[in-house]
Amino acid sequence: MENKFNMEFMGLSENEALARTVTAAFITSLDPTVEELSELKTAVSEAVTNAIVHAYPDGVGMVGLSGRICGKKVYITVSDTGIGIDDIERAREPLYTGKPEQERSGLGFSIMESFCDQIDVKSKCGSGTVVTLIKQIGGNKGEE
Repeated sequence: MENKFNMEFMGLSENEALARTVTAAFITSLDPTVEELSELKTAVSEAVTNAIVHAYPDGVGMVGLSGRICGKKVYITVSDTGIGIDDIERAREPLYTGKPEQERSGLGFSIMESFCDQIDVKSKCGSGTVVTLIKQIGGNKGEE
C-alpha cells in the first residue's frame, strides 16, 4: 500500500518541531523501532534546518515537506524555493558550511546520510533545493 502527504510551512525555526512530529506520525503505520524513528526525525530536522538557515538569507520563505510510503520504504522530501546550492558536492563534505560566521558545524548532510539509506539532493541557483531522504523501516533492506 502507498500513502502520501504534502504540506508547506514558513521557514521559522519553531517549525522544525512540526516537521519532526508530522514525519513521526506519518510513519507510525510501519511500526518503526525507536531507533528508526529517532534517526528519521533527526535527518528531517537537519534537512529542514538547512532550508531555514541557508535558503532565504534575506528573510523568511516557505519550506515544503512531503512524504511517501511504498511498502516498507519511506521517502521524505524537504524543499524550498530559495537561493539554491551552487556546489552540491562541496556542501555535502563533512564540516563544510556556507555560514561560518554563524558557527554552523557543517554536518547536516553527513548526519542525514548516516541516518538514511540514501539521500538525493537537487538544487538550482536561484530556484531552490530539494532533498529526498530514503529509509527502509524494518524488514530486509532490499525488501519493498
